[in-house]
Amino acid sequence: MRYDPLLMPTIRVAVVQAGSILFDTEQTLDKAERLMADAAGQGARLMVFPEAFIGGYPKGADLGARVGSRTPEGRKYFRRYYESAIDVPGPATERLGKAAKAHDAWLVVGAIERDRGTLYCTVLFFAPDGSLAGKHRKLMPTAMERLIWGFGDGSTMPVIETGFGKIGAVICWENYMPLLRAAMYAKGVQLYCAPTVDDRESWAGSMRHIALEGRCFVLSACQYVRPEGAPETESIRGGSVIVGPLGKVLAGPCYDGECILTAEIDTGEIAEGKFDLDVCGHYARPDVFRLEVNESAMPAVRYAE
Repeated sequence: MRYDPLLMPTIRVAVVQAGSILFDTEQTLDKAERLMADAAGQGARLMVFPEAFIGGYPKGADLGARVGSRTPEGRKYFRRYYESAIDVPGPATERLGKAAKAHDAWLVVGAIERDRGTLYCTVLFFAPDGSLAGKHRKLMPTAMERLIWGFGDGSTMPVIETGFGKIGAVICWENYMPLLRAAMYAKGVQLYCAPTVDDRESWAGSMRHIALEGRCFVLSACQYVRPEGAPETESIRGGSVIVGPLGKVLAGPCYDGECILTAEIDTGEIAEGKFDLDVCGHYARPDVFRLEVNESAMPAVRYAE
């Protein structure tokens, strides 16, 4: 059903707080489909899943790495993780696209993407027609994440028109990169998706700041993992939240278990927020500060014609 702002002044969105099943991508896809059905049953037209939901987030694993050495056991662990990752596009994305189409909804989901010998922490966007509408690769993995994930480049920073607002994604601690946030604001992001595994109480405060700064809706989905459910990882306690463009918390944060948070939003409220603050418009000072963004793909090898 096509969005018509005159007939549908508001739209229901959902953030899904749940844990993936590490090293079992098929079961994780099964779980994603069940959770999408639950969110659709609550009327959601946009569903946001956590960082690394497909493929998993091995919190606490050290992969046998020390400065100057790696263990054979750590290499075996990485191999298992690599084999749990997905190709984009590939069978897993076809399956997720079919689920999005079945529920006539937009899907934003974190996945571990496999490309040649490198893994990327990626967010995938699926349209209600089932197509893969775009992807964002995490630009800056944090700390030990740099051992297992490669670096994205500026060619995968989309802001996508949905018919009810423009969506984009910034992953976990990328949200602490002010220039990346500025680039997203300049692209006109209205539904700012923040998939994460950061379960600290301070995270919700950061999401409120971003909503106020960008005058956008912020939808942050965090994994929830208990050690007994994934004994090879440390726990992740959630903290998912939905925030309005003036910083009002519309749902969450939740730390009590797996859940689906929903909110009815009116993207027209963004204009009300921009009235007194548009950080890439009337509140900018381009005569003093300017940002240059390189959106070119940066492959390691280029072949001359």
